[in-house]
Amino acid sequence: MAQKCSVSLLALSLCLLAWEVVADVSVDMVGDTEVYKGESAQIRCQYTFTKNTSTIMVQWFVNDHRGKRVRISYSDLNMQKLDEGTNYTERISVSGDAGGENLTIVNVELSDEREFFCQVNGLSAGNKEGRFDLKVFQPPEHPVIEPVHSGVSVTNALPSKIATCETRKGFPQPNITWYRNHKPLHHENGQVHVLTLLTKDSTGLVTVQSELQYKVTKQDKDAHFFCEVSYFVPGAVRTIESKKVNISIHYPTTKVEMWRVSPEGLVKEGDTVEIRCQGNGNPPPAVKFSREQHPDVDLTAVNGLLVLKGVTRGDSGKYLCHSLDLTQADNKKVVGELSFTVHFLDPAVVVPKDSEEMQKGESLIASCNAMSSLQTNIVWSKNGEEIQKGNVLSLQDATFDTAGHYHCEVTVPSLPGLHTSGSVHIIVNGAPQSRDVMKEVDMEEKVGKWVNLTCDMRGYPRPTVMWNITGSPDWREVLRKETEDSVQSTMTLKVTKDTVATCNASNNMGVENKSFTIKSIPIVPTAERNIAADNSGVIIVVIVVSILLLALGGSVLYFLYKKGKLPCGRSGKQEIINPFSSKEKNNKDEIVVEMKANKTEESGLLQGVNGSKKPPSDQYTANNMERS
Repeated sequence: MAQKCSVSLLALSLCLLAWEVVADVSVDMVGDTEVYKGESAQIRCQYTFTKNTSTIMVQWFVNDHRGKRVRISYSDLNMQKLDEGTNYTERISVSGDAGGENLTIVNVELSDEREFFCQVNGLSAGNKEGRFDLKVFQPPEHPVIEPVHSGVSVTNALPSKIATCETRKGFPQPNITWYRNHKPLHHENGQVHVLTLLTKDSTGLVTVQSELQYKVTKQDKDAHFFCEVSYFVPGAVRTIESKKVNISIHYPTTKVEMWRVSPEGLVKEGDTVEIRCQGNGNPPPAVKFSREQHPDVDLTAVNGLLVLKGVTRGDSGKYLCHSLDLTQADNKKVVGELSFTVHFLDPAVVVPKDSEEMQKGESLIASCNAMSSLQTNIVWSKNGEEIQKGNVLSLQDATFDTAGHYHCEVTVPSLPGLHTSGSVHIIVNGAPQSRDVMKEVDMEEKVGKWVNLTCDMRGYPRPTVMWNITGSPDWREVLRKETEDSVQSTMTLKVTKDTVATCNASNNMGVENKSFTIKSIPIVPTAERNIAADNSGVIIVVIVVSILLLALGGSVLYFLYKKGKLPCGRSGKQEIINPFSSKEKNNKDEIVVEMKANKTEESGLLQGVNGSKKPPSDQYTANNMERS
């Protein structure tokens, strides 16, 4: 049975809350339970009564930060009202229908993550309250990782700071996990320790800072570290990784390595040798160089590089490199070693030295040697041509051609940069000897012509060469070439008559001669040559004219015979008379042509039969033909 209540609305509401009714009502809360910050959220309050009611009141409440319930909306069948002065007055709207009401919140804030209440009152039909939890999310910013730049030493007894990772302005609180080469790092006493710091701004967004402390080893010098941030979103959990960083790991030197930078291959005297030394510690330790013979004497080096300029064989041996790593455990010294040999080739020694005299027909043995740290190769040459291999040069049965400079070249096949050389000058003593095979030369030259005569003599000591001329007096020497054991003399001579020129060569060993016999050819005068040439031309013209006259005479006789002017038959045979011959001639005449090459122009006329001269007219014709 219901209690009697005041008629006022407020009293009625308070009374209904405490009033037990038998009537049944159901309330369901549905809608957006998880939303991103800044978006809109909609919550629906659905109610159902088991019996009809004429009055339905719906009220929306929230809990404030002190846990006190605050109403934000009220409605019944006749009105809809938003409460003034709340955080939701400007951000919510309420709409209703026959089955319930919808509460819409725009520009959701982090403070909206709270419990919402929907209270439904149907008076005598009953009342009930529904609850709804709203979750708000804000993804954090990309994580920023900052490694330790000073480096971490493996000698530290406790875990050392490796890096920090920060992710800002996320909600709810993001989580940070550390990785080494994709393997997660979890807390481990004495090995791994993670410190986390949370801060929240005025809007409620959370910033997470995480510091990784890790006990490093030498194997971590190539490892990569990174952090992973996991955060919540509506209906899921997402992750994002930072960039990967490498940590400079400091560890003591346990080994020193030495190597020769230059030169490559074998080392020879005069080279510049560069030796590099480096310890395997990090950071690389300072080093110092010394020699095994004097370990306490430091050699000057810069940044682990020792430079030896112009090395000699005395620089051969073992070199030491000492590590000066101050972090070395127990101050244990680590030393590296490197040995090399400086190869050499001494100057060549030739025996006999400088020069040697020989007699023609003698033999000589010369040698060439050079001290070297490597196998050598020796070649003898003369005038640029190789003549013999090996350190011994054998000269047999000497001639003048044996004389000259002999050069020996000493090389090292395994080290081409090493080479030396020497030489010996061979002199062959002998009487003068002509280089030409012919010692007597016969010549024919025209009178007045200049001719060159050359005398080439060889001998040692160098012979004296002189000319002796019998005949043409006009001559002079125009060229003389002298070497250590030869003389070449060239003289020019004008031929005027038969001449004998003799070249005399002599030294203290003997004498050699060469002679030139010149037969002179007289010169023919120019006028006689022209007359002979003119007569020859006249004779040719006379022969041609004679042949033409004979042909013409034969033609006339043949013509008279055809006309019957000449008798025919043996009984009437008459002698054919040449119409061009003299009438006094009754006997058979002959045509005679005389060719006189040495006559003068006046006597060069063509002679007729029996020596008679041609008529002036014929002579004139012949002369004209000759001129043409």
